[in-house]
This record gives sequence, structure tokens and C-alpha cells, in this order.
Amino acid sequence: MTMDDAGRSPVDGGPENPDIDDLLTKLEALKETVDDPKEVQKVEQTISLVERMPGSGAFTKRITKYTSRDIAQSFVGAVVFSLPLLVEDGVFEIAEWFLEITVGGIPVFLVANVLFILGLTAGLLYYADFRDVQMKHPFFGVIPRRYVGVILVSFLTAFGTMVLWGRLHEADPTALEQLSRVTVIWAAAALGAVIGDILPGESTGTDLSERSK
Repeated sequence: MTMDDAGRSPVDGGPENPDIDDLLTKLEALKETVDDPKEVQKVEQTISLVERMPGSGAFTKRITKYTSRDIAQSFVGAVVFSLPLLVEDGVFEIAEWFLEITVGGIPVFLVANVLFILGLTAGLLYYADFRDVQMKHPFFGVIPRRYVGVILVSFLTAFGTMVLWGRLHEADPTALEQLSRVTVIWAAAALGAVIGDILPGESTGTDLSERSK
């Protein structure tokens, strides 16, 4: 690779002092341009090999794929974090408090709790410095698949465990009270789902977007 006399960037526009992360970026760009499934697999194998090389920031932090194993890990994390709360009657008290104050018939604290869960999940996935989670093939070009997966898995886990353990219908609550109870457990389940998904690092297996092709 030639350099100009002043020691500036390479003439091809690449970085002046390329490292492994720069190579990974180039390989990811190459993968997007390859159409043949066998060639895509070869590029993925090369990326996986480079990511395991010492000196790569991806060695411990970078997450690009979203696989069925990630979904399973989210489920396990959601269950582990939500189960201790299911036996606590304090869940009912919190759920009742969420419905205490309304504005125009809308329970303010219930809405605030849902927004808190959505924000907490996004923050832990994409802004906290646990892992460098890449957003690939988002829904409608905007909504990250991993974010949707974690939200759905955690909510369904919260709802399912409350039904299974008989906590959703206890004391004959209204439909809104039931939803409020679920959101209490959902907050813990969402935290567990995020940690279960990203803390182990990059999962092996085929990306879900590749399976749908």
C-alpha cells in the first residue's frame, strides 16, 4: 500500500494505521456485496476468525449477529430475573399504585413504567458500554431486530409466568390491573433479557436474517 510523501492516509482512502477493527469493517462491507451463499459463508468464517484474534476490539465486545441462541439466552435471563418477584405481594401494591393517578383516563405511572422499560432496554443494548452491539437489517429500516426480540421475549415471559403461577387472576382484577401487574414483572424480565442476550458475547450460529432469505 503506497503512502504519499507527507505520511498521510493511503491513496485508497483507508486509514493511515489500519488495525484489526478496520479489517473487520472492510470484511463486513464485503459481505454485504456478496450474493452467493457459499461466498457469504466464507466471508463470515473469515470474520469469525479475525474476531478471535488478540488485539481485536471485537474479541470481547463486538456483537453483529442476532441468532436463535440470542433469543434463548434472553428467555433464560428474563425467567431468572422475574421469578423472584412472582412470589411477592408487593407486585400487586405497585400495580395498584401505577393506576392511582390518571390524566384524561390514562394512568400516568403505568405509561411512565412502560416508557421506562423501553428506554432501559434500548440504553443497555446500544448505549451502555457492555458490548458494541451492531444494528443490522432493522425492521422497516429503523427498528433494531434485537431490540424488538428482547422486548417481546421479556413481555411474553412476564405474562406467561404470571399466568402459569396463578398471579395474574388473583383477587379478580380488571384487565387494566392485570396489565399493570404484568408491567411490574416485565421491568425485571427486560433487564434479565438484555443481560442474558449480550453479556455472553457474540453467539454462534446463523443470523436470523440469513435464515429468512
